[in-house]
Amino acid sequence: MALLHILPGLDEAASEKAVAILQNRLSHEQEAALVLKHAHWNVTGSDFIAVHEMLDPQVAEVLAQADETAERIATLGGSPLGRADDVVAARTWKRFALTGRKSTKEYLQALIEYYNDMIADDRKAIAELDELDLVSSNIIQDHVQQLEKFQWFMRSHLD
Repeated sequence: MALLHILPGLDEAASEKAVAILQNRLSHEQEAALVLKHAHWNVTGSDFIAVHEMLDPQVAEVLAQADETAERIATLGGSPLGRADDVVAARTWKRFALTGRKSTKEYLQALIEYYNDMIADDRKAIAELDELDLVSSNIIQDHVQQLEKFQWFMRSHLD
């Protein structure tokens, strides 16, 4: 991958590695927004409206995270890849398999597991980015903080 430029204080190798890590996180963030919207449309049950309305702000926040990640990739001189094909090609995480109309409990349990994987992958990315680019690491740290809060909302709803 050829970078368009190198930021002051970073070298080309570190920048390329940071862009690759961020691209993986971007793809996961984009997919997460789709997964959350899918759940939003398909939850059922007596607490439907509570979960339905809980998910939309999460969709908006995860899309904002994806935008921030993509802009960081561009800032580092990379070219963010955001097509559906790119997301699928970049997948290194488990596919969200729940489909169709299901209870809010089923969807929330599946989303909690999805967030478990996403947060764990983000934490690995943070550890790697700490050695390459603290600014990029801080961006992903902020994302994790929001994802953990959303996951807490889901767990609390099931308790």
